[in-house]
Formats: sequence, structure tokens, C-alpha cells
Amino acid sequence: MTSIAIVGAGPQLGLAIARTFGSEGFDVALISRNREKLDGLVGQLTAEGITATAFPADVLDRDALAQALKDAAAQFGGIDVLEYSPVGTFGSTALTTPAETEPSHVQHEIEFQLYGAIAATKAVLPAMREAGAGTLLYTTGAGSLDPVPEVGNVNAAAAALRNWAINLHKELDGTGIQAAHVGIDVSIGMSVVPGFPTAKPEQISPVYWELHTTKRDEAELVFSL
Repeated sequence: MTSIAIVGAGPQLGLAIARTFGSEGFDVALISRNREKLDGLVGQLTAEGITATAFPADVLDRDALAQALKDAAAQFGGIDVLEYSPVGTFGSTALTTPAETEPSHVQHEIEFQLYGAIAATKAVLPAMREAGAGTLLYTTGAGSLDPVPEVGNVNAAAAALRNWAINLHKELDGTGIQAAHVGIDVSIGMSVVPGFPTAKPEQISPVYWELHTTKRDEAELVFSL
């Protein structure tokens, strides 16, 4: 069997990615902080005939995150695809413009976006190297490419993750392992900015399947309408 671990799994994009891969026969490991919410997602996927299991962990707790991925690999016989897309909760960090930003404003986002992705990758990459196959996918908003001042600190960390993911793609060239960045240039599910385009999660999730299957040479795909 093949499996995908979705770090930051939620009821929008994470669930859609789980359905996209699950419908292709993948087992699904769902990782995020909230056990109750994860159990709800597992119930939905199970009802649809998809094998899914919850592995609660906070991406800010590196040891817990690594253990969750280790447990998922043990249950499913390995992790073939890692998708990293945790989203912070409103109020968990101050949103600052570039001129207002203090180092501490960026530090939390760096811990959450970049360092969490690095920790997750280190937990699964050695086995992928041994197998000579695997896929590593990292999601940010399109502010990592075209930043907006209102969320300057978040965009800075997202850009750091994008840079690292594309660089990892270059490093892994020829190994059989695909690493890529997905930039999402829409609001997901509902509009939070007047006039900004909105897409349903199931419109976006096929991008991840394409990167895993037919676009393995691509370091980045940007979803927009």
C-alpha cells in the first residue's frame, strides 16, 4: 500500500487532499493539534471507504511531530508522500506590516512554517532516500511570491519556506524524490478579502496529485483562478 501524511490536516484543503489521494488507494495519516477535529475527519474519510488514522501533534513540538510521523510510518508501512500545510489560528500571532515588524513577530511564524517543515522532512526523508522514492510537498499562500504589507511577518516566513522547498528540490534532483512548493493564490472555501478570488478545496487538491505523479520535475506550482 501507499500512504500520505498530511501535516496541518483540517476540514478544508487537508481533507480535500486526503480525498484526492485516498480515492487513488492511499492510506492517509492526519496530523494536527486537535484530536477531536482529527477524529471527525477520520470518520468522514472512513465513511467514504478511505483508510485514515489520526496522529495528533503540534508542529511546534518537534519531538511530538517526529513521533507522529514515525507512528504513521509504522502503521502504514512507510510514508510515501508528505504534505505540509499547517495554518495558524487567528489571534495566535500578531499580523504586522514590514515597517512595524519586530524580530519576535517573524520568529513565531518561522517556527511554525519553516522549522516545522524541516522537522517533518527530517522525520521521513531518510526512509525515502533508502527507498529511492518519495514526494515532499509544502504549501504556502501566494504571499510567499507576491507579499502584501498587511501580513508582512507571515509572508516573510512563507517566503523562507518556499525558498527552502525549492532548494530541496534542487538537492534531491536525480534521487527519485520529488520536493515542491505549492503557492495558493486564492481564498479557500470562503472569501476573507473583498474582491479576492475564492476556490473550493477540491479545485486545488488535484495540484498535489499532479506533482506526485505527472509533474515530478516541477519545483513549484501556483494555483490561481
